[in-house]
Order: sequence, then structure tokens, then C-alpha cells
Amino acid sequence: MGVRVEMPTNQPIVLLREVGGERYLPIWIGAVEATAIAFAQQGVVPPRPLTHDLLRDVLEATGNGLTEVRITDVKDGIFFATLVLASGAEVSARPSDSIALALRTGSRIVCAEAVLDEAGLAVPAEQEDEVEKFREFLDHVSPEDFESR
Repeated sequence: MGVRVEMPTNQPIVLLREVGGERYLPIWIGAVEATAIAFAQQGVVPPRPLTHDLLRDVLEATGNGLTEVRITDVKDGIFFATLVLASGAEVSARPSDSIALALRTGSRIVCAEAVLDEAGLAVPAEQEDEVEKFREFLDHVSPEDFESR
């Protein structure tokens, strides 16, 4: 779904949504990783490769691209992920870095059912529509719209 900022702490959250379901998975991440994810979603191309761009380029240059990111576990609020490479090799990684890399490579992101069961939040479709309408409203509203006359 994207990166959001949790208030009042201003802590970035990456929000994943279950395909074919109604669960969301919020993962608290660092500001640098939030920026890397947002850049990839917005198609921002920096003048020099950022770390995730560099890793993508190295994987592609060696012919061992990323095929899948797996969110594998959550322990005490800390999430764990695995990068699955074309060779079949699996590399442990932080979910935030994994998601940033997956967005740059077009790789799918999957999540263990146990993680969704423990940390996922169910949002029924009718509530999701209302949330989306509210987000659209916020995207287009300005302080002047609330001036008293």
C-alpha cells in the first residue's frame, strides 16, 4: 500500500495489504528505509545509485536476481524477512530493505500466514472504501477550505 507516518510519534510505517483478503500488515521502519520505499513507488531515479539500487544492479550483473521476498516471522514486534534469489539461495534481511529491493526489481512480496495471523489487522471492504475516500479528501483539501466566513 505504501509508506505512512504514525502519529503522534512520526514513526514511518510500511503498510502491506493481503491480496484477496482484508488484512493489512503494518511494519514500523526507519526514515531512511521509508524514503527508499517511497522513491521506488514514485519512480524517483537519483543521480547516483542508492544502496538498494546498487544491490539490485549487483544481483542483475551477476545473473542472480531477486525472485521473491518473504516476510517470515515476527518476534516481540520485530519482523524478519528472507530474500530468495534466482539461484535458490536465501538471504536473511530486514523487511524494510527487502521491500525496497522488491519494488526496484518487480519481485513479489509474500508473507507467512502465521505473521498475518499475529500482526495483521483486518479491515472489512466497506471500511476500506471509507478510508480510501478520506485519504483522497485529505490529498485535496487545504487549510483555506476551513476558513470561517
